[in-house]
Amino acid sequence: MSFHQRLQDVWQTQNSLVCVGIDPELEKLPAHLRAEKEPYLDFGIRIVDATAPYVCAFKPQAAHFAAAGAEQQLAKLIGYIQDRYPLIPVILDAKRGDVGSTAKLYAKEAFERYGADAVTVNPYLGHESLAPYLQYADRGVIVLCRTSNPGSDWIQGIQAGGKPLYLSVAQQVCEWDENDQCMLVTGATYPEEIGQVRACVGAMPLLVPGIGAQGGEVEAVLQAGLDTNQAGLCISSSRGIIYAGSGADFAERAAGAAKQLRDQINDARLSRGATA
Repeated sequence: MSFHQRLQDVWQTQNSLVCVGIDPELEKLPAHLRAEKEPYLDFGIRIVDATAPYVCAFKPQAAHFAAAGAEQQLAKLIGYIQDRYPLIPVILDAKRGDVGSTAKLYAKEAFERYGADAVTVNPYLGHESLAPYLQYADRGVIVLCRTSNPGSDWIQGIQAGGKPLYLSVAQQVCEWDENDQCMLVTGATYPEEIGQVRACVGAMPLLVPGIGAQGGEVEAVLQAGLDTNQAGLCISSSRGIIYAGSGADFAERAAGAAKQLRDQINDARLSRGATA
């Protein structure tokens, strides 16, 4: 099964376009978890179990684990998700970008060491930096295109051949995507650009960070980015969900935030003619 087909299945079965980012920081964890032997794993499992009914993907952030020496906790968390919730893909948010043997090892790290279903990558070293990931034909390769951060325009917005560079990236990734495995990262903070990317790539799925804490608005993202089936998006929220509560009921609070976002998205989709 291609990664695109996996997404189509999970969108339909879960009736959700919500992706929950798992970005743990020790000082932000509930106090009762901080002294645990594997606090990031314990926190992640509770978040996953609470929010799984409302999501189409989970997106653990590699640096949040690696900076704390918690790579093994990351691997265990990914394994837990895949064992308990095999329908829901795990996106390793690593934003890797390198060439040659190093790129091959980064791909091996993502797909073999961690067993991720997809990984985020940086395209700015060209096709040779993406080729090792594309060789894992059943895994997702999620390419940075028009990112949500305010400083991204200095390179992504440069005019190249009469169009901004991010559209050249989108067009090129479409040409490289021979196995229906690629997605593009398009930030919710730039809805007009999401629309331009959608027009360029057709039905290719988009990963959309920037909802909530970064200021992106659901309605604008849906208007610009939904495909002809009223899907095609993984709308990612991290802090707004995983830190919705800080006490003993943090997981229940996270579940409530995930459900609220899912319902907000689905209400807007229904108003546009989507089938629940």
